[in-house]
Amino acid sequence: MNTLATGLVLASAEMAPRLFDLDLQLIADSALMIIAVIALFLIASNLLFNPVRNMMQNRQDRIKNELDSAAADMENARALKEEYEAKLKDIDKEAETILSEARKKALANENKIVADAKEEAARIIERANVEAELEKKKAADDVKREMVVLASMLAGKVVNAAIDTTVQDSLIEETLKEIGEGTWLS
Repeated sequence: MNTLATGLVLASAEMAPRLFDLDLQLIADSALMIIAVIALFLIASNLLFNPVRNMMQNRQDRIKNELDSAAADMENARALKEEYEAKLKDIDKEAETILSEARKKALANENKIVADAKEEAARIIERANVEAELEKKKAADDVKREMVVLASMLAGKVVNAAIDTTVQDSLIEETLKEIGEGTWLS
């Protein structure tokens, strides 16, 4: 019985399915499965993960460059802002300087125009005085001509009246004295 019971136990143990059976087939299948998973991981890593890693690295570099560029632009903008603020502070002084120079130039132009006008007025007055003197001399010459004509007419009348030359000379002298020697001589 014992042997039979032992034989039965052994037979039932051989027949009963094992919970974890480590036979050669299982180990070979497991090793192939592990090799396939590692191969798939390496293939996926080269085909999928590395391009994704490269893309992520490129994106990270691009973002870093953009941040650096933005920081540099901000610094340039800050410098420009400070420069413009400084110029705005000085713009009032520059405007006042420009206006002051413009006023000085305008005053100098005004003085020059006034001086030119005075010179022109003086030339006009001088020219008018010269023309007046010429007109005065012309009028004096006309008076002299008239006197000569009158004297000739008087002489003609005297001759007609048969007066001698001494009477005629005395009449001319008398006429000249009446008109004035200053007029005749000038």
